[in-house]
Amino acid sequence: MEPFPAVSVIIPHLNEPEKLAECLRALDSQRVDGIPFEVIVVDNGSRISPQAVCAAFEGVRLAREDTPGPGPARNHGVDLSRAAIIAFIDADCMAAEGWIAGIVGFFDANPDIDVIGGDIKVAWSDPRRPNAVEAYESAYCYRNRLYVERHGYAATGNMAVRGDVFRAVGPFGGIGTMEDTEWGQRATAQGYRIAYAPDVCVVTPSCRSYAELVRRYDRHIAHEFGEWPSGPTAMAKWVARAGVVAVSPLVEIVRLARLAGLPDWRARALAWGVVARLRLYRAGRMLSIALRNDANEVVGRWNRGDAPTGSNPVEMSRRT
Repeated sequence: MEPFPAVSVIIPHLNEPEKLAECLRALDSQRVDGIPFEVIVVDNGSRISPQAVCAAFEGVRLAREDTPGPGPARNHGVDLSRAAIIAFIDADCMAAEGWIAGIVGFFDANPDIDVIGGDIKVAWSDPRRPNAVEAYESAYCYRNRLYVERHGYAATGNMAVRGDVFRAVGPFGGIGTMEDTEWGQRATAQGYRIAYAPDVCVVTPSCRSYAELVRRYDRHIAHEFGEWPSGPTAMAKWVARAGVVAVSPLVEIVRLARLAGLPDWRARALAWGVVARLRLYRAGRMLSIALRNDANEVVGRWNRGDAPTGSNPVEMSRRT
């Protein structure tokens, strides 16, 4: 008889069958640790169903969620889950060795912790020399420790939660929300405890180009503006914030000098060039959205596009 799973792994997916296969392969290698787990892939409307991909791996179930967005897809997966621990990973991420064991071990060793966020590393095409986008993302993206310890949530590219806690807090929001931020802060507001687990690690690919970074940045800015208060005073603060963003790259020179995650000054210089370019863009876009009040249209253009929902573009758009 198949052992009852200790962990249910939930993966939202949209039009990324090759990356999903890599994700499932990395998860399948975790079975050597002897911890029973199930994998639930929730397809969010792919042009071609990933049925063949899922069938190639042990203990993988495929479901479908027609409501767009990684939040609804993950909620559906939770509804189908059987384990006491629910783990979330994105379809384009690969779990590092010992990921399942690390999640179970962390919860066993810390019975007072309800939610954990693990480390998210950016893969480099050349392990010794990141390109500009890879250097930038390594320095500024997927900073789960910061999200957990300062902001009270974990990015769902690498998050685990006790199943009874998730159900008590309630489901993720829809595609119009920063669903992992909102859910995590709702959980901590209710008194549930969250912790960072540095040894629970996944690896994610970098954006392919600067243009892809910009496209993801647009949605982040639009969401931020959509949650901003209305009125003249609030608008003045928004404009002032845009000014702060425009000059903030100067501060980043100091931060990058202290950063241990990049191999040399070349990589730091590349990262600074991208962050300066992006923040100037961000400042201009903030002013444009405020003047034209087109935040909803920006989000709509993203949602109507080909962005990989299974990869949680909301999460991937978080750039400081």
